[in-house]
Amino acid sequence: MSTIEARLAELGVTLPNAPAPAANYVPFVVVGDLVHVSGQISQNAGGLIKGRLGADMDITAGAEAAKTCAISILAQVKNACGGDLDRVVRAVKLVGFVSSTPEFIDQPKVINGASDFMVAVLGDAGRHARSAISAASLPLGVAVEIEAIFQIRPA
Repeated sequence: MSTIEARLAELGVTLPNAPAPAANYVPFVVVGDLVHVSGQISQNAGGLIKGRLGADMDITAGAEAAKTCAISILAQVKNACGGDLDRVVRAVKLVGFVSSTPEFIDQPKVINGASDFMVAVLGDAGRHARSAISAASLPLGVAVEIEAIFQIRPA
């Protein structure tokens, strides 16, 4: 078990199988020592986490939805690393999209669910650059979608 997977276990998190792409794209691309992870949507074992911040979802539920995106991101990074999460050097950047009403202004608080999770799992290596963007709607009606860039060690 990798150090990162041991930390996930301490947090009570088991990585799911990495979600398959829903269209004509790949789930990640490795360029040099960077892994670019395609947008991961909010979902858990119960299915898609749908909603719109400022309408039918509060910040706490939105942050939890963002955390599920982060879990899927780590599952994709694990695949990109050939199953060895100890190859992860650091999280470089997260770009988070929040389905929200025009009046909703707390997108950063929602994406904190993913950012806080990355730091909990990776420590200082989980600290990253970030954007938190409002969207009128997201694929399949989900509440949150997040894409990411990670730096990894060579195999």
